[in-house]
Amino acid sequence: MLTSFAPAKVNLWLHVTGRRADGYHLLDSLAVFPDVGDELAVRASDALTLDIVGPFGGALSAEADNLILRAARALKPEGKAALRLVKNLPVASGIGGGSADAAASLRLLARFWGIKADLAALGAAIGADVPVCVARRAAVMQGIGEILAPAPMLPAFGMVLVNPGVAVATPAVFKARQGGFSEPAILPDGWADVHAMVADLSRLTNDLQASAILLAPVIGEVLAALQADQNCLLARMSGSGATCFGLYATAEAARQAILAIERPDWWVWAGGLYEPAPTDI
Repeated sequence: MLTSFAPAKVNLWLHVTGRRADGYHLLDSLAVFPDVGDELAVRASDALTLDIVGPFGGALSAEADNLILRAARALKPEGKAALRLVKNLPVASGIGGGSADAAASLRLLARFWGIKADLAALGAAIGADVPVCVARRAAVMQGIGEILAPAPMLPAFGMVLVNPGVAVATPAVFKARQGGFSEPAILPDGWADVHAMVADLSRLTNDLQASAILLAPVIGEVLAALQADQNCLLARMSGSGATCFGLYATAEAARQAILAIERPDWWVWAGGLYEPAPTDI
């Protein structure tokens, strides 16, 4: 049985830079991948099927419009395989879970079926976040998310992720957003340490954070809990919410912060960034 890891995607900032004629908003963001995510497995079958299990499996349906199955059909319309998703990430949480799962489906089934294809291009037709999730490497995202550029050289750092157990609909967050558009970030080639990175990130924003808090005030409570920890260097919402992150000097410092931050019904994780091995699918 082949397996693929689908790490969460976290937006360290998210600027809304404009709006296309078709209504889609243009973005500028730096996406990174913490070492937490879903797991997708495949085995031979006489049909294309999907079984979903795991802590957040009950919130998803294995129906035909599931992004995993859409990705499979985009790769090989008549392809057959039995897929099994272990859903470890909260659903509709601003950390790219569905896109990460679709990207894992493309990577895994391309290997399983022996298909060579431009997986990022196929992914772009499924969702704007899928191409960056195919690579699972830090990248600057622009356009509606499909235009990717290399990220600045990142220092080592730790991260705490907190989801308060509420799902926030992305269209509603964009609709509630007030104000104009932001400029794309101007970035250095890299940061010597986490403090230099945080100094630059602090001058940037998540332009959807305020509107998400209006729709789900508990997001503000999450941010306050992170900010109350003296070792948290920066607290911000990821994507369109409701998951928020805190940056720490080290992964161990992030892990030590959990006890002060966790609450009943909150999903909390702490650690470092995902570093794919050459053999990872």
